[in-house]
Amino acid sequence: MTDNALLDFSDLPRFDLFNHEHVTPAIDVLLTEARQLVNALETSNATPTWDSFVIPLESVTERLGRAWGVVSHLNAVVDTTELRATYNENQPKVTEFWTELGQNLKLFEKYKALQASNEYHTLNFARKRIIDNAVRDFRLGGAELSDDKKIRFAEIQEQHAALSTRFSENVLDATNAYELLIVDESRLAGLPEDVKQAAHTSAEREGKAGWRFTLHFPSYFPVLQYANDRSLRETIYRAISTKASELGEKPEWDNTKNIVDLLKLRKEEAALLGYQSFAEVSLVPKMATSPHQVIQFLQDLARRARPFAENDLAEVRSFAKNELGIDKLEAWDMAYASEKLREQRYAFSEQEVKLYFPEDKVINGLFRLIQTMFGVEIKRDVSPVWHSDVTFFRIEKQGHLIGQFYLDLYARNGKRGGAWMDDARGRKNLAGNLQTPIAYLTCNFTEPAIVDGVKKPAYFTHDEVITLFHEFGHGLHHMLTAVDELGVSGIAGVEWDAVELPSQFMENFCWEWDVLQHMTAHAETGESLPRALYDKMIAAKNFQSGLQMLRQVEFSLFDMHLHDDYDPNGMQSVADLLAEVRHKVAVIIPPAFNRFQNSFSHIFAGGYAAGYYSYKWAEVLSADAYGAFEEAQGDPNRLAETGLAFQREILSVGGSRPALESFTAFRGREPNIDALLRHSGMTSS
Repeated sequence: MTDNALLDFSDLPRFDLFNHEHVTPAIDVLLTEARQLVNALETSNATPTWDSFVIPLESVTERLGRAWGVVSHLNAVVDTTELRATYNENQPKVTEFWTELGQNLKLFEKYKALQASNEYHTLNFARKRIIDNAVRDFRLGGAELSDDKKIRFAEIQEQHAALSTRFSENVLDATNAYELLIVDESRLAGLPEDVKQAAHTSAEREGKAGWRFTLHFPSYFPVLQYANDRSLRETIYRAISTKASELGEKPEWDNTKNIVDLLKLRKEEAALLGYQSFAEVSLVPKMATSPHQVIQFLQDLARRARPFAENDLAEVRSFAKNELGIDKLEAWDMAYASEKLREQRYAFSEQEVKLYFPEDKVINGLFRLIQTMFGVEIKRDVSPVWHSDVTFFRIEKQGHLIGQFYLDLYARNGKRGGAWMDDARGRKNLAGNLQTPIAYLTCNFTEPAIVDGVKKPAYFTHDEVITLFHEFGHGLHHMLTAVDELGVSGIAGVEWDAVELPSQFMENFCWEWDVLQHMTAHAETGESLPRALYDKMIAAKNFQSGLQMLRQVEFSLFDMHLHDDYDPNGMQSVADLLAEVRHKVAVIIPPAFNRFQNSFSHIFAGGYAAGYYSYKWAEVLSADAYGAFEEAQGDPNRLAETGLAFQREILSVGGSRPALESFTAFRGREPNIDALLRHSGMTSS
């Protein structure tokens, strides 16, 4: 078994040696190893201590988690028929183990005994928090249920995992299968040249003539934003908004029943645990204390944003009618009319800005900011990777390695859409043996075009730059931790509704003049972003921010109601609930054929169930935290001190203390909503 790449934990993942045939034997070995250790701990009569109980259990489960993490990651970024089959074959076994572990009453009793012991009072705060979290999680895992209820709880977990995977696979398959081939170039009027070139390259790669568009974001969104051909925009809009639904290409990719089945399982799980709803279960380990509190928070945001959103909509409707001859603004016209309005009002286009953001300058500018703000060095490193586009880096502080990360930037077939950070390995220090953290940073940007066999530099939109900074913020949270206990180092143990704080915080720097000067170079002249264009970008920063705010509130309220007071066994459909939420808060109502919910992977396949509100909740924290940097503007020493304080009080402590305590330690007070409203341009002038 020594030649099995998944069983090599000596250092970096061995992507160069990985074969899908390694998965089943490796997982079987690791599950056997873990169960043997669990059995030994169960039957031991020794008093549980940190060293004799927590560390062995943590070590054996970490090995399983790291190996399965590699499989899950590859399944998301290089999906193949063979790997998918192997993943689906092994997922039930892995889910079964974690469910068994969460329900293990004997281990639960030992954690409670450790929590009540004299040793507990001698432990540092991080170790106490790990024990406290474990006791909480055993309760949420069903450890206190009767044997018959434990059996049903375990069945629910296995069925839930399978349904979530199926949901995600349906979205991916529907995305990968769709193509729109255009052979008449006149239909592409309005599209930027680099978008057309990418579409042409995509067609050539498939051995076809013309221009090929897909449902990957970098391919379809420029059509909605720039194409003068209204019917072309409508075709793409219908395809993206009916993806993985009964209106899509294949009935077997329809997620409608999967959604209902997932909601039924979550409702049943909550009832087994003694909660009124799954939303209550979801909020137990979060900052928010109740669904009612979250709903009130969201409704307050909606109330504040609505006047701005109504004004945004009135403006774009008037512009579309008077300037574009579109009497009735349809959903497929919205991005197009908005971009034209932006261009007229602020005298620039997103495409004009994009020409200033070549990949190498953006990456170097990001690294320069991180190095300056946090006193670290980022260097290229060497590691086996899963695709030729992937790069690998190391972060050092005072010459010592503190973290590493993989960067996978481009969209491709077989890669799940969106952008995310995931951990390949967490930080821990066991008896002086330091294990440094490793992160995966994954995006889906437009790949470099190939012209006459030559690969051209990739250029990013400003939104893509913001996305990169966002995910790198998560990465910093994971990699700049100073906590030595695996269970609460980095993002581990951080409340879900606070985990977006560092990521959204980093987005702010994409609007800083001094930062942009070091990460821009025009495609033709090589000149950095001119001040005049920057000023226009700042003026347009909050363009349609009211509409954007209401859109996020709409999704968040839908998610919370879905998991709090919606009955999946009742007469109301999920689509009807979404329509009801939209009626209450939205100013734009999509067409009746829109099936947004069928590809809402965040809540049905991505861990954000009854947690999508976290983006707005954490945005309050991040805007307020960034306010400290705004207050230090013009004073280099104070700025440096503020950066180090953010690292010390937020990034480095990970989940070793409550997020509210970390925020208060940094800011000197509890958060308030004023900074978010100000940054969004939603304050009275």
